[in-house]
Amino acid sequence: MTMNPSDIQNILRIALLAAFADGDKHARERDAIRDIAQGLGAAEGVNLPLLYQDVMLDRVDMAQAAGDLSTPEAKQLAYEMAVCVCDADGASSPAEHAFLERLAQALGLPASSGNVFESQAVALTQAVIPAAATPSTTAPPAQAAPAPVRADVDQAALERQIRNAAITNGALELLPETLSTMAIIPLQMRLVYSIGKAYGYELDRGHIKDFLATLGVGLTSQYLEQAGRKLLGGLFKKVGGGMLGGGMLGGMLGGLGKQAVSSGMSFAATYALGHVALQYYAGGRQLTTQTLKDAYQRMLGQGQQLQEQCLPEIRERSQTINMTEIMSMVRGQKAA
Repeated sequence: MTMNPSDIQNILRIALLAAFADGDKHARERDAIRDIAQGLGAAEGVNLPLLYQDVMLDRVDMAQAAGDLSTPEAKQLAYEMAVCVCDADGASSPAEHAFLERLAQALGLPASSGNVFESQAVALTQAVIPAAATPSTTAPPAQAAPAPVRADVDQAALERQIRNAAITNGALELLPETLSTMAIIPLQMRLVYSIGKAYGYELDRGHIKDFLATLGVGLTSQYLEQAGRKLLGGLFKKVGGGMLGGGMLGGMLGGLGKQAVSSGMSFAATYALGHVALQYYAGGRQLTTQTLKDAYQRMLGQGQQLQEQCLPEIRERSQTINMTEIMSMVRGQKAA
């Protein structure tokens, strides 16, 4: 699907509106979204920093942006991206759900179409790990009590798991389907969960979200960056329906699309998250907030360098992956 600059601009407008639909974004997340807008800059006639300012200053009308989309495919993609933005940090809030209902109406989408996609997105976010665990495991990372250091952990195996997870997420960045991008964050959370578990920590979703936030990784902002790069690079491609958990999703093997703007950030971010989690839980959760942030930035740089070396494996993985397999990985039924 080739889109004109006006459609791209309006889809990004709607995605940014979705990011702030609940009115409850932490200042850290707002800053991250602003930085992403500035980092992606202007491409294909789209001034993303200006769009961000329009949203923050209430100069954007969702109904008008929806009405200005020129094709059914662009309208469907706008809705799918909005759902993924709202669900990036877990199931959508009542305010976000109301926004999505208004958006579907403004786009003229059948209710059944919107409900199916939203159910698929929720299935990804809800399958990853338990919503709650024992109180002793939910303290913020910098305050968490240490656990006995375990000598029986196969660290080399965990390092291989991190590398494989990074390759899988790098492959998802190359795929044209919307939910392939949505799957990246749950797989990152599952990776942190499995590393913590290897060292004797039964983590819950809240702890892992706190851990990522401590590193400076926002869930909504990370999804926006991944999806924004795909959209500006012409990588998104509409290829029919499909259901999670039972075969392919929307012809996931149907093609890779253009790789023009892909930065490999999903590979690098997953690699960095995994290695910082390894240091943190292997050391009994004793690292300070600043040490964690510094370690993440250092490992992110290493991941960006390693991504080039792993690109042939990433491309090969992108040609074989399917959504049934991804759901098994998100649920912990299969290693990445």
